[in-house]
Amino acid sequence: MKSQILAICIAALASHVSGSTFSPARPPAIPLAVKSPYMNTWLEVGGDGGSGGVLPGHWPGPQPGSVAGTSGSVTGWTGLIKVDGTSYTWMGEPNVNGVSPQSVTQESFEYTSSRSTFIMNVNGKVSMNVTFVSPVTPDDLRRQSVIGTYLSVSVAATDGRTHSVQLYADTSAEWTSIHNSDVAQWSYKVNNGVASHQSWRQNQSEFNADYPDDAAHWGHWYWSTAATSSMTYQSGQDTTVRQNFLSNGALPNSQDSNYRAISEDWPVFAFANSLGNVGQTPVTTLYTIVHAQQNTVYFNGASGNVPVPSLWTSYWSSELAMVNFFYNDWHNTLGNWDYKYATESLAAGGQDYLTITTLSARQAFGAVQLCGTAEKPYLFLKEISSDGNVQTVDVMFPAMPIFLYSNPILVKYLLDPLFENQEAGQFPQKYAMHDLGSSYPRAIGHPTGDGEYMPLEECGNMIIMTLAYAQRANDNNYLSQHYDILSQWTGYLVDEALIPANQLSTDDFQGQLANQTNLALKGIIAIEAMAVIAELTGNSADASNYHNIATSYISKWQGLAVVSSASPPHTSLAYNDDSSHGLLYNLYADKLLGLNLVPQSIYDMQSKFYATVSQTYGVPLDTRDMCTKSDWEMWCASIASSSTQQMFISKLATWINETSTNRAFTDLYDTQTGGFVDGPFISRPVVGGHFALLALNDAPANAVGKRTNVVEKNFEA
Repeated sequence: MKSQILAICIAALASHVSGSTFSPARPPAIPLAVKSPYMNTWLEVGGDGGSGGVLPGHWPGPQPGSVAGTSGSVTGWTGLIKVDGTSYTWMGEPNVNGVSPQSVTQESFEYTSSRSTFIMNVNGKVSMNVTFVSPVTPDDLRRQSVIGTYLSVSVAATDGRTHSVQLYADTSAEWTSIHNSDVAQWSYKVNNGVASHQSWRQNQSEFNADYPDDAAHWGHWYWSTAATSSMTYQSGQDTTVRQNFLSNGALPNSQDSNYRAISEDWPVFAFANSLGNVGQTPVTTLYTIVHAQQNTVYFNGASGNVPVPSLWTSYWSSELAMVNFFYNDWHNTLGNWDYKYATESLAAGGQDYLTITTLSARQAFGAVQLCGTAEKPYLFLKEISSDGNVQTVDVMFPAMPIFLYSNPILVKYLLDPLFENQEAGQFPQKYAMHDLGSSYPRAIGHPTGDGEYMPLEECGNMIIMTLAYAQRANDNNYLSQHYDILSQWTGYLVDEALIPANQLSTDDFQGQLANQTNLALKGIIAIEAMAVIAELTGNSADASNYHNIATSYISKWQGLAVVSSASPPHTSLAYNDDSSHGLLYNLYADKLLGLNLVPQSIYDMQSKFYATVSQTYGVPLDTRDMCTKSDWEMWCASIASSSTQQMFISKLATWINETSTNRAFTDLYDTQTGGFVDGPFISRPVVGGHFALLALNDAPANAVGKRTNVVEKNFEA
């Protein structure tokens, strides 16, 4: 029943491009293996050089400048099939001795929160269902700790006859490094019925100590399938191995032991399966690709700089044991979260909202990795593409809704490393730090007090996120544990929030600006959040003090921020700049925490205003240009009136389907053209903010019931 409902949910919207239908939309890039900062392989769709969404005939790879790649990088992945002796390509762009087998015909593509499914037609004889699944299991840390993706290929006859079918798939040594001059090594082994090609960078460099870049220079890659009598294997030069399959429909069960540079005779690791005479009953072959690292992050915590193990090491005694579990766990990973995300998105915001959230889920979870131990887990985040920073606070903040909605404990695991580092005295400033290190996975902090300067932004973010977690987890002990440093950061906000100095906000690409209306609002809301924290932890005098300050500030803020003479009235980008405006996305935190600090008139006023400045693909971030941020749009949509909410959602869903860019869900784009804005905003975890509407499901109606709001001001024109 769940699968039937899910199919109905995602079939309501389809587009037709290049002979293939796309449901629920044609995304700018298709996630194939997206599970961590180092397993992030996509198929580019739009723009120059894009595939048009067609799997055969194009190489998948990491996004240019993004999580694990540089421009032109490839994670070689090839699929071939022989039907009645004729060979076809169903994945990749293999060139075998100057000849590329003809491609199968792609009929459709469909995505959910964890799946990308391609339906292929092979010369009118057989149909192929090619499905990539990167499981999203936020309520199961053990399963979520495995950095793995499934590839399921089902073949069935469509013409009422039977056909002799052989299936082939390989991965290349390009998975081990983005530097083709690096030497790769590999082996083949069978363990408890699962056959695996293991490959790795021969010169392992834990935590990328030799040259920090966006790829992992340590760990092992496992490309696996069932070890059956009908399966054959081979490692070796790409043209040799693939020609063996094209000539024989099988491989010689041999291993190449000439370990070499990735670009030297291009080593590949292949499986071939004889499926026999295939009729109308589908025959399925399952593959997995797993990235296994014993240690994940180098972290400057309470004990100083130490390696932090991958969380999966708490559950399995060896890499092969983990690989075997993952392979055999295929049926247990299907459906539950796809169903939850789809049905609840559909109910909350309609089909267009489902289009947005389901494309966002893998991308958001693909920027984080569980590590530590079962007793003390961490969730480390990489700031994708816009920087290589670790645990960037103002990236965690917009990404927070998906984690808060999916499993609030994940927000704690994101916050814990930041608290641990700063409470150990390893950041000497009085305000909250911007990140835990400039180059993932080296979370070494900023012991000299340097790092990007966003003091008001990060103090507000940390306080708001901490209370959001504690409210949903009913964890007042967490608030008590961190009360001293939260009070310290609140003191900074009391001094600085109402009239912000000339500084950066999270939208740092727009440059510094004094008197930022939206930034001030964040600080004031955070002061009120601290009042709630104080009350929940028995610090009643502090609670009263912070509440009085917040209510005083919000009243003054209204007088400074609202352009009451405009028609319709709205908040400005900066105080005293009546010709400016911007998305007031920080208002969302007032609703998320149930503070009821900001008068309803501000919500209503902004809802009416946004439609008057809306463009083809959305509402500009502010008056400095026509670009917008999709995460902030969904934050604004979630607290807007019904009609304004649907305007935001509809325009973003339209952008997904029509944008010319081939980048994984960029969060920064031009609202007039729909194009990509120059700058590194690719495959970032901030798309977790698209779940803002769903994260309100468990928001308290009133964080502290006895409080009353400040007197509302009338800003009607």
